Order: sequence, then structure tokens, then C-alpha cells
Amino acid sequence: MEEQYISKLHPVVDYGAGVFLLIIAILTILGNSAVLATAVRRSSLLKSPELLTVNLAVADIGMAISMYPLAIASAWNHAWLGGDASCIYYALMGFLFGVCSMMTLCAMAVIRFLITNSSKSNSNKITKTTVCILITFIWLYSLLWAILPLIGWGYYGPEPFGISCTIAWSKFHNSSNGFSFILSMFLLCTVLPALTIVACYLGIAWKVHKAYQEIQNIDRIPNAAKLEKKLTLMAVLISVGFLSSWTPYAATSFWSIFNSSNSLQPIVTLLPCLFAKSSTAYNPFIYYIFSKTFRREIKQLQCCCGWQVHFFGADNSAENPVSMMWSGRDNVRLSAADKVENQGASTH
Repeated sequence: MEEQYISKLHPVVDYGAGVFLLIIAILTILGNSAVLATAVRRSSLLKSPELLTVNLAVADIGMAISMYPLAIASAWNHAWLGGDASCIYYALMGFLFGVCSMMTLCAMAVIRFLITNSSKSNSNKITKTTVCILITFIWLYSLLWAILPLIGWGYYGPEPFGISCTIAWSKFHNSSNGFSFILSMFLLCTVLPALTIVACYLGIAWKVHKAYQEIQNIDRIPNAAKLEKKLTLMAVLISVGFLSSWTPYAATSFWSIFNSSNSLQPIVTLLPCLFAKSSTAYNPFIYYIFSKTFRREIKQLQCCCGWQVHFFGADNSAENPVSMMWSGRDNVRLSAADKVENQGASTH
């Protein structure tokens, strides 16, 4: 076996990394499967933009199923299993699902911004067909970037610690071909999507803040406005969780471009990699914290094998983890005058 595929870590660290990935894999598959099951149960009620939330769950599960078992086995074997072929496969899957998740988060931010800042008639123009086309584009875009190293632009290779594979960052040190790939990928798959996400949520936060001030002027804060604020916070946490998980990994990867791969201790390159992989498990926990209905759905799914408890009827709450991302879209456009009118109507 080639030396680059042998673990550079202490055996105890290898076992620990394998256990950590096993836990992340279980949490990712169970959590996101629950999100998908919830979406299937109310498929007829799904709004078109909610399909992006489903797509994000699919990408997270895809990464856990296609990558984590091989990484766990390699960690416990203290050496990468399968050689070059499995290394390329693993790196390709990681790149594919990573770019897909990033672009899905970017699309979710843009659509939520458009819905929040447009009239109801215009927001209804975002049809399921439109979102399906967008999702197809996201997967094709991600696949394009994933196969580029296979056709000569960029490289795949083992991580410095020896039991995982990704883009071969260290090979780009003296390669104009490789450096141009990294620069283009960094701009088009990381920087621009991240800036778009930040800009969209800042715009939404400002809109919600202004509407919240108008409502406070009449000393009445309706549940609708509180829900809109809650939705925005949840969407921001999902994006922040993903970006913060991958930032340390991106930093160490770029360090290896301009410096020798031996300049960092193997454990220093391992930890950001594990932290990045943990990003697939976060979202269901965010849904669980913010959505009472999701918690009820989880309890209901637990009862499906033997008996079922009906916590609510056919009228599903807007707090559903999928619909929460998009409901309440017209609340920020309610003016103080509308609130006064509603107050008057409620007194009769």
C-alpha cells in the first residue's frame, strides 16, 4: 500500500475519528430521514420553495451514505481502503454533495428574500416547476465541478492524515492548472454563494426590523410578526451552521496550497475535516428546536411501528420544519394601518 494512504495519526485517534463519524452518520441519516418523512406525509401541502429544504436533506443523507462508511472503515483499519479508485470516488462524492448543499442554501436565501420583499401575487409566480428546474440546475452545476478534476482540471487525492480523500490541495502549489481550478472553485462555489446568503438575510432582517418597529408603534405585536422573526432566525442558523463548519477546513486547505503538507501536524488537518463532515447532522436539530409540530411528528413516527397517536388533524401548522422556511411571507408587509383595522374588527 502507498505510504500516502497509511494513517499518520495515533491508532487511538483513528478509532476516535471513526466513532465520531459513526455518530455523525447515524444522526444525519435518522434526522434527515425524519425531515423527509415529514415532507412526504404532507406532500400535497408543500409549497414550491419548500422543495429546496427537501433537496438539502437529500444532499446530507447522500453524503452520509456514500462517504461515511468508507471513512469509518478506513479509520479503524488505520489505512485508506481501496487505493486510488476509492479515493477518487470518495473525493468526488464529497465535492458533489458539498457544492450541492452550498448552492441549495444560496437558492433558499435568494427565494426567501424575493418572497419577503415582493407582493403575494409575485411570490406565487415561484412555482414547483420553477423550483424543480432550479434544483436540477444545482445538481448539474455541482456534478460539473465534481467531474472537472477527472478530466484534467484540478486533482483528487488523499488528505495529509491519510485516511480520507478530497481535492489534492498540496498538488496546486506549483501548478498553474491546479491553482486556476482552486481560484475559480473558491470564487464560484464558496465566496459568491456565501456573500449572496449574507446579503439576502441582512436584507430580510432589515425588512423584518422595520415592520417590527411599525407594529410596536401601536403596542401590539401579533403572532404573525413573531413567526416571521422566528423563521428568519432559523434560516440564518442553518446557513451559519454550514458555513462555520466548513470555514476551518477551507482555511487549512488553503494553507496547504502555499505551504508544504508537512507544515501542519496530521491532527491539525484531521479536526477541521471532521468538523466539516458534522455539518450534515445540524439541520434536523435546528428544526426540532424551532418547531413544535416537528417534535410532534417525531413522536408520531416513533409510534408508527406499533400504534399511532394523532396529535393534530389535517390542518398542519406553519411550524412544520419544511413549511417553516417559507410561511409567514406576507407578515412583514403588514402596515400599522392594517393592524389598527384588525384591532377594530376584533372589538365588534
